[in-house]
Amino acid sequence: MRQNSIFRKVAATEPEPWVIADAVKVLKKGGLVVFPTTGLYGLGADALNPAAVERVYRAKQRASAKPILVLIAEIPELKKLCTEVTKTAAGLMGLFWPGRLTVVVKARPDLPGVLTGGTGKIGIRMSRHPVARSLVKAFGGPVTATSANLSGQKGCAAVAKLDPGITGAVDLVLDAGPLKGDIGSTVVDATTERPVVLREGAISKKRLAMAGFDVDI
Repeated sequence: MRQNSIFRKVAATEPEPWVIADAVKVLKKGGLVVFPTTGLYGLGADALNPAAVERVYRAKQRASAKPILVLIAEIPELKKLCTEVTKTAAGLMGLFWPGRLTVVVKARPDLPGVLTGGTGKIGIRMSRHPVARSLVKAFGGPVTATSANLSGQKGCAAVAKLDPGITGAVDLVLDAGPLKGDIGSTVVDATTERPVVLREGAISKKRLAMAGFDVDI
């Protein structure tokens, strides 16, 4: 288990710039950072660094066939990750970003295969949480945002409840206090005209339908 020096307090609403800067340094060196999102703590790495992404899989004991979603800070960053944004995808992003909706799009062919799980697709989200937004923006590129838990276990809403397997595998933990702790983001495949809900989470199928998207309820 790592020493307590990996744990760093961070203000949830106005994160200290020097704390974010330290986290960015870790990411740029290929390290792993646990950070808060709106509902649960996430496990962050440089999404374009294959070795760093592989560390995420090992830390979570996650099957390599399961792709990992990423966070971006600004819409223009989409070009680093996908070949096209369908009308459906653009509509979802326009209505629900920043927020708890992961939009699956067609991945750029030059993305690390370990990131996409060989699916040719990638899930992207823009977080509303100030710490997550600040971290991704300061890093200047996409950051992984899979939940900070061992594969198959429940997500973690408090740093004190992180599995030792996670804290022993990461380089820095940003502690913003207890989070909402409810279900994760809703994941929608928007690579086709008709969106497909792959996982119903914080944004319900009913809410998507009421917003005008043709989804099965």
